[in-house]
Amino acid sequence: MSWNPEALPDLSGRTYAVTGGNAGIGYFISEQLAGAGAHVVILGRTPAKLTLAADAIKSHHPRAEISTIRLDLADLASVREAAEALNGLGHLDGLVENAGSTSPGRRRRTTGDGFELAVGTNHLGHFALTALAMPVLTASGARVVPMGSLITRLQPFDLDDLQTERKYSEFRAYAQSKHAVQSFGFELDRRLRGAASKVTCVLAHPGFSLGSASPHREGITNPNPVMRLFGALTQGKDRGAWPAVRAAVDPAAEGGQFYGPARLGVGRPVLNTPVKVDLDPERAAKLWTLSEKLTGVTFDVR
Repeated sequence: MSWNPEALPDLSGRTYAVTGGNAGIGYFISEQLAGAGAHVVILGRTPAKLTLAADAIKSHHPRAEISTIRLDLADLASVREAAEALNGLGHLDGLVENAGSTSPGRRRRTTGDGFELAVGTNHLGHFALTALAMPVLTASGARVVPMGSLITRLQPFDLDDLQTERKYSEFRAYAQSKHAVQSFGFELDRRLRGAASKVTCVLAHPGFSLGSASPHREGITNPNPVMRLFGALTQGKDRGAWPAVRAAVDPAAEGGQFYGPARLGVGRPVLNTPVKVDLDPERAAKLWTLSEKLTGVTFDVR
């Protein structure tokens, strides 16, 4: 099926939630969904930034319907509150799990719950959010879209050192977290299928996307015109949003698929192939059990 990311289907009457939807790629995911008529619920840590993003979207799409929910994925108490708010919506067509810590720091840091910052935010926070929001996701037959990364191609996945306690580097911590995100997403798809659930899980990755190559959005992006000279090598965050948007709304997308740019780092959104380690059911089952233990959240798939 031909897919044009610049001419989305009419999404009027649908509701999508986007974590980290107030900045970067998440902002453009939100803007593109809202521009196609969807009600977009933006989740983020800072109320002022949520308002700024909502105003920016409305400046380009005056009829956009935007709601906001405060969410700090590094704080399980905040995750529980956000999940309660999502369940309170009554209906949700998609949950795009975009938010994440890309630069956890040169020195290992932990969340308030004691998790390494990158894996705590990128994986464990989203794991708990998805589990706790299952009532509305199930009732709606929603689509869950975890956001992976190209970094998984550059660093192996060491489940025995998930939180980089034995060996830490910023690069390794981020890679571990994104392996966990992808492994969780494919396992979620397997369990949803096994339960004959109406919920589906379709994964995506943004490729290589830079804010400096993005369109100008007041208070959101600061583009550099020089970056247009490197269009064959990189892309703006607006295009980095394309795979997640397709994963969320393409009626032909199926559970367990993985969307990314056509030329791996850049290009139109097409089906990609993930690294094999993240498709391993045995490793993913261990990750699932460990995630439940660490978060204290039982994830019942139905």
